[in-house]
Amino acid sequence: MEVLISALVLGSVYGLVAIGISFTWASIGMLNLAQGFIFTAGGYAAYLFSQFAQDRGIEGPAMSVGLILSGMLGSAFMGFLVGGLAFAPLQDRPNFRTRSLIATLAISLIGTQVWLLVFGPQNKPLPPIFGDGKVVIGNASVSYGQLGAIIVAVLMLGALILWMRASRAGLQMRAMMMNPLGAAVVGVSVRVTGMRVLAISGAFSGLASVLLAQVFFVSPTSGVQPLTVGLIISLAGGLGSLPGTVIAAGLIGLAEALTARYLQQSLVPFVLFGIVVLILIFRPRGLGGLLEDVRE
Repeated sequence: MEVLISALVLGSVYGLVAIGISFTWASIGMLNLAQGFIFTAGGYAAYLFSQFAQDRGIEGPAMSVGLILSGMLGSAFMGFLVGGLAFAPLQDRPNFRTRSLIATLAISLIGTQVWLLVFGPQNKPLPPIFGDGKVVIGNASVSYGQLGAIIVAVLMLGALILWMRASRAGLQMRAMMMNPLGAAVVGVSVRVTGMRVLAISGAFSGLASVLLAQVFFVSPTSGVQPLTVGLIISLAGGLGSLPGTVIAAGLIGLAEALTARYLQQSLVPFVLFGIVVLILIFRPRGLGGLLEDVRE
């Protein structure tokens, strides 16, 4: 049971990052390697808010909500900034995908050094969002932090799906994901929609950063692991496929939890890369392509 809970937590957190990567690729054809930098920005934004709140005696639900919102807003702003540097100036240039890949990689490398200079190499803790208690399920105990991370991630995913189905901006995003050229022909602004996608994917990474910081800490390189696993999940799920990404997030989370529990933590990267290689060998379009074949 403890392994299953750990898998759900990891899958939920990494899935938020992977969904942002997948959406960005599907809608604007950009593989955002600065997602780890954006992830770290959310953690530091939440840390700065926690310092501000503690100095003024803010605690309880106000502190918890503030941590989540500040993390999401900080990463959304950085996602918008990455869009202004790597998407808007390059979107109509030849070889946009290659140019944007190099640009986001440069932003990631430079951004890590900026975090190091501004905040130093020390890890920064965040106050607990969901409290310090535990819930006993069978013969296993689940901390409030683990349970809260799963619930919040699922709720945010559901809110995103509803927003994409019901709002005009969401419909424009779906049109871009299905047929970018056709969407542009009927009047959907590629740049406006692209910047919106980068901000939303950034907000999801910020939420993931705050949730993961309940177990780990915020540091200049804290976004490296989520970026790596997010890319693995996106590839395994099929870039642009929301159902495939969700299934892949659960599978990768379970694989990491089992490997760390019964083998060694150092073997986790090898196991995860092995899984994605096997999936892509037999299903080049990822698990999303498998789901499409089943529906057909």
